[in-house]
Amino acid sequence: MSIVLELSEVTFRREGKQIIDGISLTVRSGEHWALLGPNGAGKSTLLGFCGAVTFPTSGAVHVLGEQLGRVELARLRHSIGHVNPRHSLQHPLTVRQVVLTGITATIDTPMRWRPSPDESRRADAMIETLGLKGKGEELWPTLSQGERGRTLIARALIAEPRLLLFDEPSTGLDLAAREQLLETIDTLDQTHPEVASILVTHHLEELPSTTTHALLIAEGRTVAAGPARAVVTTENVSAAFDHPIDVRHDQGRWTARASHR
Repeated sequence: MSIVLELSEVTFRREGKQIIDGISLTVRSGEHWALLGPNGAGKSTLLGFCGAVTFPTSGAVHVLGEQLGRVELARLRHSIGHVNPRHSLQHPLTVRQVVLTGITATIDTPMRWRPSPDESRRADAMIETLGLKGKGEELWPTLSQGERGRTLIARALIAEPRLLLFDEPSTGLDLAAREQLLETIDTLDQTHPEVASILVTHHLEELPSTTTHALLIAEGRTVAAGPARAVVTTENVSAAFDHPIDVRHDQGRWTARASHR
């Protein structure tokens, strides 16, 4: 499997404070990584490196074979799909229009830009694939949080990315909508088997069953990294969150609760 992303001893300092301290990570095609840790651990900063948005203070970041600082970022970002539930629109676009902005890599539809017939067909096919058939003309403000989540995944996939980034995709979802979204993410393992993904969360219950690997961090440092079943354990999670946590794995999903032993 080819290497899609490589972080080598990256650090990041802001206003004299060390946010990231010597983290390394290698993600290969078809792998699905979870980036876990408590609030303030540095997850968002690391995801910024992965998305070619933030530069490290030191260390090297290679995304899709290109080193940050030596590549045109706009071109690189076209091959990275980013699913962020806090996606903000300036105008009330339709579902189809939101999906098409994945091709232009913009928030809103660019002025004077029109999709080609092939791009429109791809958008409709992606909308149907993500379980939104018949909703292409519905406006973003009228959608449920779950429908918005699936729309954003369709937006990320239409540009045929090699790397997908999920930034706490279950934010704001109720239980049913969360499970539907995770089922959608799980199907990507079959529909887009070569695409690598990284999902950020601090809730183990929000990990898809297709998660293959995990990076667990705390205070900007690596606690454990590798195959998910070996990393997401009672011992490692308790150490990262500095609290006794009982972690269980059943039928492909994880649960966590405070341990009173």
